[in-house]
Amino acid sequence: MPAKKTAAPASKPASKAASKAAFAPAPPTKPAKPQLVRIARPDATDAARSKAQKEFNRLTSRIAKAEKELADFRDAATALRQRVQNEYRPLQHAHNAARAQLVRVLDRAHDEQKLSKTERRKVANIIGEFSADLPERGFPDLQPIIDKYAPPLSPEEDAEADRQTAEMMKALFEAQFGIKFDPDVDVSSPEKMQAYMDSKMAEQEAEFEAEEAEYEARRAKRKKSPKQQAAEEKKQLEEKTITKTVRGLYLDLVKVLHPDRERDEAEKIRKTVLLQQVTAAYEANELLTLLRLQLELNRIDQSHLESLAEEELRHYNKLLREQARELDEAMYEEQAEVSSFTKRPFFLVSTPTAMVRDFELQKAGLTRRVRQLEAEVLAFGHDPAAIKAFLKDYKIPKGPPAGMPMLIRL
Repeated sequence: MPAKKTAAPASKPASKAASKAAFAPAPPTKPAKPQLVRIARPDATDAARSKAQKEFNRLTSRIAKAEKELADFRDAATALRQRVQNEYRPLQHAHNAARAQLVRVLDRAHDEQKLSKTERRKVANIIGEFSADLPERGFPDLQPIIDKYAPPLSPEEDAEADRQTAEMMKALFEAQFGIKFDPDVDVSSPEKMQAYMDSKMAEQEAEFEAEEAEYEARRAKRKKSPKQQAAEEKKQLEEKTITKTVRGLYLDLVKVLHPDRERDEAEKIRKTVLLQQVTAAYEANELLTLLRLQLELNRIDQSHLESLAEEELRHYNKLLREQARELDEAMYEEQAEVSSFTKRPFFLVSTPTAMVRDFELQKAGLTRRVRQLEAEVLAFGHDPAAIKAFLKDYKIPKGPPAGMPMLIRL
């Protein structure tokens, strides 16, 4: 079977073939609607179609729908990334700037205003817990202020923190990778933890490879039953037939599209582009694309599809099922990439509509937070009583800090 590659026909949304171009800018004009590939009904009812013909129609319809959904999702993902850069990033910067100004105002109030011990402790908590990321986000001048309210740990406290972190990481890796840590191993620093993890993972990989080799050796020694041999021979024959079928479609299109003998320059360019699409579709095993191009170029017609033998249809359907599966995988990969990019749960970005709705909600929430912070900073700068009122309502969290609202990490 021809090896699958990542190239894809430009005239249609590809499956795996175009995953690297998931967020590439959309072309200014949309390509023409793909040729419908369908076995027409020979009479007024659907009963005259064979089972293979019905499956062929079902698969071609499913692929056409999946292609459109994939193309629409990629367009929406491109638009989302552009909106993040144009609309959300400036909001994030404004949010961080407002947080930074709040830190400065609270620091001055801590040093200059008459605050109670509880109020000062609240100021220290706000600055220490919610501002540690600001120096690396463009406000390095805040580092001395943050250090002032979060003094470095003592050597004993630092060692205990490292121990707790190491225990947490050990539990995580044991649960995730099944790694059993030696009781006396020293993983008190990130470097030691990484070195130990690398060695254990290498051991696991070596054990797995040895088990695989042993299994394959045992399997090779086992004599296949006549039924197994027959099934294997049938599978090999089917694969050869499918390869021959797809190659036949490909060679037919190459013959009619080869641009070397074309004298008209415009036609030569057109055929070159089409030939690239044909080659990409052949290498990706995209049968439906080849059939579409054959219909577009009048190499086949509907009567040809209607007269396909049942055996040939079964080969076609097997390829179409694979193409449909690859499109499903491509869509999942696109959704996962958007989920990873936005740091949002998968179900919130699984469709273009959900993606836009979630972005609008996140943008509106951050906009409100920026306005609130800016109003607080303005009030604190003009009215010392406003700070005391703010601190009166503030409750020091008992658990770990919840962090600031953030859709997409900088």
